[in-house]
Amino acid sequence: MSNKIAVVILNWNGKSFLEKFLPSVVKHSIEAKIIVADNASTDDSISFLERTYPSIDIIKLEQNYGFAGGYNKALKQVDSEYYILLNSDV
Repeated sequence: MSNKIAVVILNWNGKSFLEKFLPSVVKHSIEAKIIVADNASTDDSISFLERTYPSIDIIKLEQNYGFAGGYNKALKQVDSEYYILLNSDV
């Protein structure tokens, strides 16, 4: 089943941004599915998300595809009517 709205956040080594800005995104995105597409981070972004936000979906990309490539790879895996693309430093 698809979600009507998906908030997709591309991340690369942005744990500090996620810690700072993700609480507000979660708070104001009640009706949306939040997805973090991780561009092969080498920091502990993934473990932070899994530990702190277990309801957020994580797409783990096998390498850093850059901005456009990362979103292109991630969005192929998201089934939604509408997409909101956010930078991790929103």
